[in-house]
Amino acid sequence: MGLRCDRLAQRAFTWQFGDDSPSRPLLTMRRIPVLLLVLTVSSLSRLVGWQALDNGDDLTGDPRFQQALGLFEVWLDARMAYEQIPAVSVSLVHDQNMIWTAGYGYADREDRIPATSGTLYSICSISKLFTSIGVMQLRDRGKLELNDPLGDHLPWFDLEQAYPDGPDVTVEGILTHSSGLPRESAHPYWTGPDYPFPTREQIIEGLGHQATLYPASRYFQYSNLGMTLAGQLIERISGMTYEEYIQTNVLDPLGLEHTYPEIPDQHQGGLLATGYNRLDREGKRDVAPLFHARGIAPAAGFASSAEDLARFAMWQMRLLEDGGTEVLSANTLREMQRVHWVDPDFETMWGLGFSVRRHDATAVVGHGGSCPGFRSILQYIPSSKLAGAVMINAQGTNPADIFNRMHETIGAAVTSIVADPEGGTPLVSDFEKYEGLYASDWGEMGIIRWKEGLAVVALPSNDPVEAMRELRHVDGNIFRRVRDDGELAEAYIFEVGSDGDVERVSVHGNFSEKVR
Repeated sequence: MGLRCDRLAQRAFTWQFGDDSPSRPLLTMRRIPVLLLVLTVSSLSRLVGWQALDNGDDLTGDPRFQQALGLFEVWLDARMAYEQIPAVSVSLVHDQNMIWTAGYGYADREDRIPATSGTLYSICSISKLFTSIGVMQLRDRGKLELNDPLGDHLPWFDLEQAYPDGPDVTVEGILTHSSGLPRESAHPYWTGPDYPFPTREQIIEGLGHQATLYPASRYFQYSNLGMTLAGQLIERISGMTYEEYIQTNVLDPLGLEHTYPEIPDQHQGGLLATGYNRLDREGKRDVAPLFHARGIAPAAGFASSAEDLARFAMWQMRLLEDGGTEVLSANTLREMQRVHWVDPDFETMWGLGFSVRRHDATAVVGHGGSCPGFRSILQYIPSSKLAGAVMINAQGTNPADIFNRMHETIGAAVTSIVADPEGGTPLVSDFEKYEGLYASDWGEMGIIRWKEGLAVVALPSNDPVEAMRELRHVDGNIFRRVRDDGELAEAYIFEVGSDGDVERVSVHGNFSEKVR
């Protein structure tokens, strides 16, 4: 895959004044302490909680990683500013190693609490993965079968079968969201400002007033109700509360010390990020109320951190690579991440609990989450042995897009470094003074160090790879854009003040001021 450095360096785009160009065990990892700093690689970076492995195989010092990080951060900085996103926490895993984590912005905007990779967020529907693992553990112990009708294990399951001639609602059906069940329990728990999530007893009581939406095994219908019932299946068969079972049989054995089956009130105002609502028409975000999923917790109640979700991904890689049994058997995990349901449209696919899809002809396994005040995603790409998490404390945002951009920049750099450890081009330290954010009435541009020169990125942009072009140093404070064909185009002339600081840049004879 590679970083696409050569193609990236030749990428051209329309500018404001026109364009004339056509395996390692988790418990043995040692990490350097978290630092709160503004990264030198990009003066545009927000307050960052940085973590990299110190295990003799640190890829983050390679100049390709630094280039990619600068590109990603200059893009993310603009995305957060223009969408008024308070905080983003991210993590990246390669081949069982957590190689990089970071936090940007503020976990609590009002109290100015910095976000780090250890900040806790609601992960909402990513909770379903832990519930699905619990169900599959019981299957492997002979306590149930995937084709068992749900009513065989839950005698109070009296939801009306609107299609009596159709198949039964089965365990597999609820794990693949093909059971025909309605999306939600019979309660308005996604309605603010109170978000009245029901108790277990209220969910059971409401079943008698609900009916199947479709015949089982006909269509994909994402169902929080179905995964909630999967949690109650765990309780019924194990004789333990759902929280006790998951803690004892999944979270503790995996060493996920900062993952909780319910929102941890004890960390409010500290480790737990404050959630924020969607942008209103005035471009503002109000604080979202703290919620508790209660009986819906098996489908949407968990909280975790970017670091812990990285560890969760590392376990998956380790188990699939090494085989054997660790919480699950490797064969069972592989079974869960294989497609078990394909909708009649031949586009929607699902595994057992896991979302399984294709992105740019590459298989991607994971899950996303969306709850009041929070968005998150966990993705694993088996072909490149890359995985990562993106966590945001704001609604109406797109963590999947941020993950994709992280994968296409930093993830691609990691792949390039692994394939060719000696292939990097050192950044020029003398060019650090040019890095920063430049603005005019026509827009913004971020300038970062890139290879032997600089790169300029139009901001905001949908894609940092597409929105950048290389600048080659020609003389003094003058750089020129590199066209697709390798020829040099217009000049970028930086003006330096008497104190030696860069003040502005001229392009096509017009100025953009350096604002930071």
